[in-house]
Amino acid sequence: MAQPDALSRLQSAGSFALELEAVNRHFDSLVAMADINFTVRAGERRAVLGSNGAGKTTLFNAITGDFPPTTGRVRLFGEDVTDLPTNERIRRGLRRTYQISLLFHGLSVIDNIYLACRGVSVRRMSLRRPSKDDNAMESAETLLDAVHLTETQNDLVSTLSYGQQRQLEIALALAGAPRLILFDEPAAGLSPTERNLLVEILQSLPDHISFIIIEHDMDVALRVSESVTMMHNGRIFKEGTPEEIENDHEVQELYLGHGNIN
Repeated sequence: MAQPDALSRLQSAGSFALELEAVNRHFDSLVAMADINFTVRAGERRAVLGSNGAGKTTLFNAITGDFPPTTGRVRLFGEDVTDLPTNERIRRGLRRTYQISLLFHGLSVIDNIYLACRGVSVRRMSLRRPSKDDNAMESAETLLDAVHLTETQNDLVSTLSYGQQRQLEIALALAGAPRLILFDEPAAGLSPTERNLLVEILQSLPDHISFIIIEHDMDVALRVSESVTMMHNGRIFKEGTPEEIENDHEVQELYLGHGNIN
């Protein structure tokens, strides 16, 4: 759980990592997201919760540019990126994981991470093999340790457990000094032990990295977040600290049921 003074610390933090201003997303006559005003401060860890169809993935797509807003503005670190393509947002420090794994299963663990590091480097188009002092390889080895995969570095991704593949996805998201990461249900399908390891990894991320996590597992979401946004029918329903959201009667009635988000 977040410390009691988490939000006061965030309020005294520096500039916003992310700002959404009056963001809407329509698919023909379907209103998938309506009038979203949403901010994340530099270094903030925020959970976005809600039932299926609440608009959580649409929110992520608007932030990344996969499905830009129909109306409204998106700013990353003070810069208006509403009309920028996804790759330009990545260059500005945005990263995302997906519900479905996007890994090279025929390559080793270290090669997957190396390619991610190389892909955001200035020499990404070079065809030369990495040297022993290659900066991208050094970064890849550091990320291996950060996500607890050092012992599997030479294993093919196809041989990893599902939980280890999720750990690898986090390593890929950490490549190239990200400043804001969007985690899309990273605990889905994990065992209790794997979920605890996921929490440990997320809690140990550098303080300067902001992240937003979409998660159906309330325990994971509330343990790693400092603030929580609840969505319902494409709109923001409630915001507060993990403790406030967990103890909110309307939240419990609408989302939690027997203690879990449906």
